[in-house]
Amino acid sequence: MILQPVIAPFLAVLLVLPVLGAAVWMLVRSVSSRGSSPGSGAGPVMWALRILLVLACGVLLLRPGIPGGHVRTLASATDVVIAVDTTASMVAEDWDGAQGSSGATGDRTRMAGVREDVRRIAEAYPGARFALITFDANAVLRLPLTTDSGALVSAVDVLQPEVTRQSKGSSIGIANQLLAQTLQNAQKASPDRARMVFYLGDGEQTVSSAPESFAASKKLVSGGAVLGYGTAEGGPMRETTGAFGGKGDYIQYQGSDALSRIDEKNLQQIAAELGVGYTHRTAQAKLQLPPAPTSTTAYRENDPLTQPIDLSWILALVIAALLCAEITRATVLIMRMRHLALPPAGGDA
Repeated sequence: MILQPVIAPFLAVLLVLPVLGAAVWMLVRSVSSRGSSPGSGAGPVMWALRILLVLACGVLLLRPGIPGGHVRTLASATDVVIAVDTTASMVAEDWDGAQGSSGATGDRTRMAGVREDVRRIAEAYPGARFALITFDANAVLRLPLTTDSGALVSAVDVLQPEVTRQSKGSSIGIANQLLAQTLQNAQKASPDRARMVFYLGDGEQTVSSAPESFAASKKLVSGGAVLGYGTAEGGPMRETTGAFGGKGDYIQYQGSDALSRIDEKNLQQIAAELGVGYTHRTAQAKLQLPPAPTSTTAYRENDPLTQPIDLSWILALVIAALLCAEITRATVLIMRMRHLALPPAGGDA
């Protein structure tokens, strides 16, 4: 028998024991008083069934199972490194063509598009390991390589762009050294695994120097893509304060909304340096992702993942049957009480 508790076992015991004790006490009481006051209250049989109901609920909390189950899983010997632009321009509201204070119908920033696409990347490569790098004025490894795709999605969901008033300009290539180091460490740890890179940004260079090159990472990359966000017309940007979910006023420039525009030339250059393709992303277009290297992706046929066979459904059926018995008894008692409350037919007014 294998237990997979829904809650901590000691909490299950604390929840079940008092109710079980009360039910046992009522069973003993009903048995001892059966002869002296027959028909009063629930009988021993009903209290025995209630004890069984409490026990079934307690065991259900422990989620019992037996060994021997198997699942067919997709194994992907691929490391996926995702680099996300978190500069202030990523809050520009042109992901779906919205124009901010000039007629926006909702907050659809470039970062909203990034979050949606990261979810699709996580779903597209089951079994892979994922790492997350963010960059603005600095590059940071937010999530080391992990098979927990849920952790990746959660990390991106809470990402906040840099605070507008603290922004002093940034380079779109500032993550080049950290990316190369992450890929090199992955190669040393698992030389047989393939490595894919996804760069998500708008390509806007806001420092006077030329962007750093990603060419050092090219020999370590087996596939991936550069995904570009924004429009040539540009989108207005609200000030970011660092507070989660907070919205500031639109940034102004010479009396009107300041606009951030995508620089596809820069993004295409990064794609060439990494040896991957470039795709301009919009809310209306479906994301097309490259397949993982076929040599690293296969179903586990000879070594299936062993899982316990869950027996909770049997307990659920027992609980449902016992609850039906309680409902039936309550219905019968209600009908009897209504019959006793009715005046005799033909009686005096």
